Amino acid sequence: MIAARSDVVGSLLRPPELLAARERHERGEIGAEELERAEDAAVDDVLRRQAEAGMDVVTDGEMRRLSFQSQMVEAVDGFGEWDIDAFLWGDWKSDVVGDREIERPPLAVRDRLRRRRFLSAHEFAYARDRTDRILKVTLPSPGLFSQFWDPAASTAAYTTLEEFLWDVAEILREEIEELARLGATYLQLDAPHYPLLLDRRWRDFYEQRGSVETWLELDNHVMAAAPPDVTFGFHLCRGNQGSRWLVEGSYELLAERIFPRIGAQRLLLEYDDERSGDFEPLRLVPEDRAVVLGLVTTKTPRPETADGLARRIEEASRLIPLERLALSPQCGFGTSVVGNALSHDDQWAKLRTIAETAKMVWG
Repeated sequence: MIAARSDVVGSLLRPPELLAARERHERGEIGAEELERAEDAAVDDVLRRQAEAGMDVVTDGEMRRLSFQSQMVEAVDGFGEWDIDAFLWGDWKSDVVGDREIERPPLAVRDRLRRRRFLSAHEFAYARDRTDRILKVTLPSPGLFSQFWDPAASTAAYTTLEEFLWDVAEILREEIEELARLGATYLQLDAPHYPLLLDRRWRDFYEQRGSVETWLELDNHVMAAAPPDVTFGFHLCRGNQGSRWLVEGSYELLAERIFPRIGAQRLLLEYDDERSGDFEPLRLVPEDRAVVLGLVTTKTPRPETADGLARRIEEASRLIPLERLALSPQCGFGTSVVGNALSHDDQWAKLRTIAETAKMVWG
């Protein structure tokens, strides 16, 4: 298991130049090669700036993705028509994210899944030789795709939801095998659907589309594809799109069901404000797992201080030993290309504070 103290969840704000290139590509004004050059430049920049901030763990910022989960539908045939609105989490049918009013397209699995390319192997292959830090690749938890099950539209392709989700899991297993072959040592499953069960509206929706037991079985099946030298993170958050949040409440209701049973070695937990509850559920984390405390908010420009973060880490260490703790933002800074309501300068300042705090606390 890696011992990194300063971690990053995944996404970073996309630079204006990349957003402009993506828009021009969508309008047909530039080709795929020119868009890829803009993506390469953005990845180069964020890798350099994360290292300059002093971070132990870096990512490519998800610069090549529309959303943290979009690479599945970009790389795999079988889903209906979709665009960015399909990935803007809020109320289920329609919502407002920032200044954008969205009406969700009917994204649902409609045919048997067929992988056209790997989801994220190209991201890792490009970034691998451009950093000397621990390079993390994030992947969506298979249970997250429960939301893409439509009983009216999907049963022509899959008899049951479980059959569909196991196909998703097999695609993710193949992805992990390829990433490990390429040399990846730190992978993360993003699983925001688990905390959504804390809210009755979301609970009703997801309980019709699986269960915690099924999701855990799928997640562990996926992670079992990796060799022993690969560390897995497991990220549980309560919504982050456009600086929004979806649910609140302590991890207590889920901790006993998830913490001892998930196969990941590092649990990345959201703790940036009072919505997350206290640290008491950490007592249920098994001794062979580490906890990455998401104490730094990505939702607002609020400046954290190293002293203040160190005090909160000390508080958490009363429940779980300091050597099994690490520090990160509570989520990504850009769950999708929409990004959160803070500036690039705010983002880099927060990462510098994380690195400074980690050095102060752990040396």
